[in-house]
Amino acid sequence: MNDRTALVTGANKGIGKHIAGQLAAEGFTVYVGSRDVGRGQRAVEQIDGDARLLVLDVTDTHSITEAAAQVDRLDVLVNNAGISVSLTPPTESDVEEFRRTYETNVFAVVEVTNAFLPALRRSPHPRIVNISSGTGSVTWSTNPNPQFTPGNGGAAAYRSSKAALNALTVFYAQTLAEEGFKVNALAPGLRATELNPLATTAGGDPADAARGAVRLTLLPDEGPTGGFFSWDGTPVPW
Repeated sequence: MNDRTALVTGANKGIGKHIAGQLAAEGFTVYVGSRDVGRGQRAVEQIDGDARLLVLDVTDTHSITEAAAQVDRLDVLVNNAGISVSLTPPTESDVEEFRRTYETNVFAVVEVTNAFLPALRRSPHPRIVNISSGTGSVTWSTNPNPQFTPGNGGAAAYRSSKAALNALTVFYAQTLAEEGFKVNALAPGLRATELNPLATTAGGDPADAARGAVRLTLLPDEGPTGGFFSWDGTPVPW
């Protein structure tokens, strides 16, 4: 009997919705995390398989606590919810933009992950996937790479938040390794989502990125942990 369960945050649209759909196709019971009830329910209805709405605002402690109380066991957590407020460099950004971005992209990941750790610890093969960005790679930001043109400081709040998320990925992987967890980060590439205007107009198919995330959720026990991978499975330098 297949009783695997997964939670995808920010799963009512974009890459998250595709991840939820692909996990459902793999036989998972998928909790579609969405702070908007209507959008979340519509996403659930559009997914073939066992998809269930889980009302979850990742920036609200009470919402996180209530959501975690509804999930007894969890095999997979995909921290997908994220925002990109603007594409401005640090010289044109204010501190509030950084605070707002980090609240969703960094602090929320810590709070959500910790809230669902008891459920994940009940799984024989717990997996955590953090949806990061290739633009959060310091190495890629200063060198030629396969995902974007380096050499500018645009989207500073977003990109630095993803660099912080990458560090958290390593720290969680190190902390949870002896418990059998696999914790990895994904660089999904620029996708046609509502993340920001650039993504909306120039992005590729979000389903391709989702396949990369699902691959990491299905890692065997001998698979990597504490890694950063592109959507196609190749390693990304920090």
